[in-house]
Amino acid sequence: MAKITYIEHNGKEHVIDVPNGLTVMEGARDNGVPGIEADCGGACACSTCHVYVAADWVDRLPKKDAMEEDMLDFAWQPDPLRSRLTCQLKVSDALDGLVVQLPEKQI
Repeated sequence: MAKITYIEHNGKEHVIDVPNGLTVMEGARDNGVPGIEADCGGACACSTCHVYVAADWVDRLPKKDAMEEDMLDFAWQPDPLRSRLTCQLKVSDALDGLVVQLPEKQI
């Protein structure tokens, strides 16, 4: 299990224990974190679970694959380094302490 902090655009924090094996998106969805829409249900076919990962986590996460890179082109104000799709981040003990910030909106 990993403790993940989701920060809404307005600064409100949600600290959630997410079970290993789920995705960061599922942790937000299952706990009612506003701002993660997940329209495609986690199939990496949209960008509505886009977040900005904390700068100190960028190099600690698995690299983006080509599909995630393509979908991020459709995200609201993507950041080349910090933007990730939470459906592509599998939770494990290694993600304990992860901090993600939600964009102003999802598109």
